[in-house]
Amino acid sequence: MYLADEAWPDLQRYFRQESLALIPLGSTEQHGPHLPESTDHVIAESLAREAAARTGYLCTPTVNVGVSRHHRQFPGTMWVSPDAFRTYVRELTENLTYHGIDRVVYVNAHGGNVDALREVAKDLHADGTCYALEWMWDESIPGLVDELFEHNGPHGGPKETAMLQHLTDRVHEDRLAEARDGGTRDIWNASGTSQNGAATYFDARDNSENGVFGDQTDATAEKGEQLFEAATEQLVELSEWLAAREETALTPADRVGSAR
Repeated sequence: MYLADEAWPDLQRYFRQESLALIPLGSTEQHGPHLPESTDHVIAESLAREAAARTGYLCTPTVNVGVSRHHRQFPGTMWVSPDAFRTYVRELTENLTYHGIDRVVYVNAHGGNVDALREVAKDLHADGTCYALEWMWDESIPGLVDELFEHNGPHGGPKETAMLQHLTDRVHEDRLAEARDGGTRDIWNASGTSQNGAATYFDARDNSENGVFGDQTDATAEKGEQLFEAATEQLVELSEWLAAREETALTPADRVGSAR
């Protein structure tokens, strides 16, 4: 069920029967010369809406702009501060709790959002507002990602390229070699990323001239379909697990020594 497509009486029936919502979140930022700036939010929304269709749970509209200041040197990148993002996500979540939702999955497709989402989830849990979980699609299927790609990358690499090849027609197929050759193929072994255990970079451009990492020529729509199906299965299982949990298991533990 997609919230924005429904009339309020139908949503009222949902809120009376169910207590879980999926909130997709991504970014609008550079993804190299070959991918659209919508990459992250297209992936997040596609996964959330597919999981909602398979389970009947509620999917909200997508948060399209996230914590992306580290991509600002590339034209078109949009971002908000971590403080603004946390406030927005918390208030958006509180909208849902007003209607009766008490458990939420943040369906995330942008690494820059992770810390802020986890902090919001901790705060919502601590004050008893609801039980929220941050879920990052590629972190749910690391074995498959490693199996499919020899040179993956944390941003604009073959996994995101393959997903967009499967989901859209917006990939510049003629620029895949350019993306690989103008970026950083193996960020994990690149020099100049740390000094004595301290990270020495802040922005994507510090480590990649064109802003992306990995070997994009290794991506195919068929691999993207494998990733999409595997990640959707993980999200469906997580949603069903969370929906089935007893309410008492979702509240903060009592202080040590206190009586229930």
